[in-house]
Amino acid sequence: MKEKVQKGASSNPIYGLGIIGAIIYYTSHATSFWIGVLGIVKAFFWPAFLIYEVLKFLKM
Repeated sequence: MKEKVQKGASSNPIYGLGIIGAIIYYTSHATSFWIGVLGIVKAFFWPAFLIYEVLKFLKM
């Protein structure tokens, strides 16, 4: 049997903590239920928002 080698596994807990922190941040600043739901969705995509803003800042 072949063993599976998992690459990049050390970043998974950091990403998970980032998602939890983003959920707490977005839901604590929500002014209504649906804004809170939107915050939970945004929490899963925060790395994409971060990279977009960095590239916009660097004018790439």
